[in-house]
Amino acid sequence: MLKRARERIPKTENKERFEIPIAEVTTGKQTSIKNFTEIAKALRRDSKHLSKFLFKELAVPGSSRGTELLLQGKFYPGPIKQKIEEYAKEYVFCQECGKPDTNMTEEGKIVVIKCEACGARKTGRKL
Repeated sequence: MLKRARERIPKTENKERFEIPIAEVTTGKQTSIKNFTEIAKALRRDSKHLSKFLFKELAVPGSSRGTELLLQGKFYPGPIKQKIEEYAKEYVFCQECGKPDTNMTEEGKIVVIKCEACGARKTGRKL
């Protein structure tokens, strides 16, 4: 009877609750991340903070135009995706419970990341 019940349960995809949108990158003389504000919104972080991180980590100047981020130079999607994941690991995910339910505040020269799920606090470097 248990076997029949399990067979009748609809199959669902194993989808995580939190997903970082894939960066829509176009390259030319400069690289453009078309959905940059969407990525920042999904991470629940200020787009200026995320852009500063990318400029610093990729060692390149850039600017924002509308909903996209412009990077001076030619970059492929792989390194950009990797840097966004590094940002999420350092500034979004809780170091204690691993959940993305965090808030970031700046207190003086440090950044404080507080988890809404477990209450843990972490200090980080200000960009």
